[in-house]
Amino acid sequence: MHNIRPRAGAGRLCKAKSRAVGWVLMALLAAGSWVLAAEPANMAVGGGSASQEQKWGIQVTSLRLSAHGYMVDFRYKVVDPEKAATLGDPKAKPYLVDQATGARLLVPRSPKVGPLRQSTENLTAGKVYFILFSNRNKAVKAGSKVTVVVGDFRAENLVVE
Repeated sequence: MHNIRPRAGAGRLCKAKSRAVGWVLMALLAAGSWVLAAEPANMAVGGGSASQEQKWGIQVTSLRLSAHGYMVDFRYKVVDPEKAATLGDPKAKPYLVDQATGARLLVPRSPKVGPLRQSTENLTAGKVYFILFSNRNKAVKAGSKVTVVVGDFRAENLVVE
């Protein structure tokens, strides 16, 4: 019988590969914000999307289920960086509320990557940013009306695609 032993360093190689896969997934999520259409999604926004743009300096571009329904992906385009500063504030803790059930979804935090949202002190006009909310129990479904809250920012009556 032959004695089969793992190669020296095989464990480190596996860890490096899984870390690389994680970084690639995060890069794809970030790159997705550039690929999205510049047109805002057809969503019922409290007061209309024009009021969101005037008050908060953003256009909501999409609100979709992703990761087989285990995540809710909120994307917004910055029109006025000064008005939208609240959304980029790293200290502001975003959450999403399902209006029918009252379920409150938070942003998951990865030990290696950090919170699954883009946050920066200096938002850029014309750029699309994302926030991912954990939908672990699949409380939010396609067609659900939700409210997204980030600090003082509040977008009500958004419909999940």
